[in-house]
Amino acid sequence: MSLSRSPSPVPGGGWSSPGLNISTSGRSSPTRGYSGANGTPVMWESARLKRAGDSGYPSFSTQNKGFFTRHMRRLSSSLPRFNAGNFYPDEKKDKPSQGSWSGPKVPLLGRLRGILARMGRKMKIRLMMLLLLILSIVLFYNTPLVYYWRRSPWLGGGQKFVIILAANVGGGVMEWKGAREWAIERDSVRNKKKYVAKWGYDLEIVDMSTKKRYAHEWRESWEKVDFIRSSLRKYPKAEWIWWLDLNTFIMEPTYSLQDHIFNNLEKHVYRDINEYNPLNITHPITDDFLDAESRSPVGDGNANSVNLILSQDCSGFNLGSFFVRRSPWIDRLLDVWWDPVAYEQKHMEWEHKEQDALEQLYTTQPWIRKHTAFLPQRMINSFPTGACSENGNDTRIHYDKKDRDFLVNMAGCEWGRDCWGEMYNFRELSYYLNRNPWERFKEDLVAVAWYKLTGRKVKL
Repeated sequence: MSLSRSPSPVPGGGWSSPGLNISTSGRSSPTRGYSGANGTPVMWESARLKRAGDSGYPSFSTQNKGFFTRHMRRLSSSLPRFNAGNFYPDEKKDKPSQGSWSGPKVPLLGRLRGILARMGRKMKIRLMMLLLLILSIVLFYNTPLVYYWRRSPWLGGGQKFVIILAANVGGGVMEWKGAREWAIERDSVRNKKKYVAKWGYDLEIVDMSTKKRYAHEWRESWEKVDFIRSSLRKYPKAEWIWWLDLNTFIMEPTYSLQDHIFNNLEKHVYRDINEYNPLNITHPITDDFLDAESRSPVGDGNANSVNLILSQDCSGFNLGSFFVRRSPWIDRLLDVWWDPVAYEQKHMEWEHKEQDALEQLYTTQPWIRKHTAFLPQRMINSFPTGACSENGNDTRIHYDKKDRDFLVNMAGCEWGRDCWGEMYNFRELSYYLNRNPWERFKEDLVAVAWYKLTGRKVKL
């Protein structure tokens, strides 16, 4: 049966596809000289592919399934893509344009989307968790969350500590404060405020100007007994009260009281005053009527029974920095310490006032020794080199920058020394020692390099 009579879209009849016009000769394939409708020879697609790949030699095709081909395909897919479509006109096709080898101008958001699209699911989850962790850390340390964390009694425990700072608004009895005295007070108060804000403690700034407690006496510097008592009432959740004089400066604000002292109290304190005894107090008392704890040089040996912590300088007890613990024992001590009868009888002999009174109580009252402990002076009360310097520099007493002592007390600076100069020098030293990494980079590398290049110092 012939299909030559069927309607054909080609003018003149017939189909342009070979095989649709079947001659009566029985040929099932087009002849070599067969021409299509436009006069061009038409051949089968299989014949064209065979002719294009016929090189005269036997060939073997893996159809892109070999190991080498797959490996090269992976390498090519990882190579950067270039914009090869931007060329000069036909007469300059052999010379690419200026930006032909630059990558496509994709917006940053598009690039990020592309990177995320190529990531696997596990990688996206890990990236999300990392971003959430970084965001949580940033929010924690740059919001009040860190303050409340450190202040909470079951987490940081900062609520258990109150710092009392002795100010002197009126300037004492016989003199008024000048510019230097106001500057000292300003720096000292700012230093304590930053410290309590960092660790979640409470700060009580009290006025130590002389007040007439009784009609017949002036008790300058004895007010600390009353202020400690009032602070224990004002802060009912406080366990420890830390008294600080105005001429003190916290050199290492990164030290918390818990880590520095109280988390390992039994390791830091010593109960036997004979370890350092500048007053030559006989210890322990060995009277037969006393109990075993009173006759023991270390009391009961339990750190939980310590209710008073102080340090000693070259002349004895120093109350510029000391701790008291809330307890019935401390209430009793404060009452006896403030006893007006003892003051009336001894105040002319007590050159250092309430400090000498406490030394007298410790010497004569065995019940006070059982609950009193001492810290090395440089742990809470380092002195500058000008204080207690009769015998030269004492490594037990004086501040050492290499050891990064916690606090400096410019005790006695008003007697022949420059209080403001010492406060300024220690303030600048504290700032220098506690620089952050960026400040260290600027000052230790950039500023030094600039000085070597130009010979001029610069403050960054």
